[in-house]
Amino acid sequence: MKTMVLLSLLVWFGIKAQASTLEIGAALPTVTVADENGTPVTLPEAGATGYTLVYFYPKAGTGGCTAQACSLRDAYATLQEKGVAIYGVSTDTPEAQKAFKEKEALPFTLLADTDGKVLEAFGVPRLPGKGFAKRQAFLFRDGKLVWRDLSASTREQAEDVLKAISAPGN
Repeated sequence: MKTMVLLSLLVWFGIKAQASTLEIGAALPTVTVADENGTPVTLPEAGATGYTLVYFYPKAGTGGCTAQACSLRDAYATLQEKGVAIYGVSTDTPEAQKAFKEKEALPFTLLADTDGKVLEAFGVPRLPGKGFAKRQAFLFRDGKLVWRDLSASTREQAEDVLKAISAPGN
């Protein structure tokens, strides 16, 4: 009965249930999405070998999202030495992603998840009332999830990823 009431309330308020968040050991979800240039990127192919960071942010060009992206930009050489490919994801259009990438001189790929299929595949919730992605980060090694941050940092995102890579077993 309680479950029915909860589901009814979710429907009443227009809240869509999210897929469950990926667990450690999960495979990189099978999803294809356009990058900032409109070129399709299939994540399992892109992240089949080495480390792959897929991080989610609410909106291109906003303060926290810029700090998060610039953290990764500023540590990009170190992350590359560790073999990390980086994909930033938001619900922005390819054009907005491209403008953000150019303005902040981001050396990595941004994905335009305009229909939310990447958010859904990763189980990333949307911020209430906005529809934007919640800030989260997922690190894969050879296509398997080895670390996740469900309340990802802004200014320390790169530092957190580097710590995760150096952790035993990763």
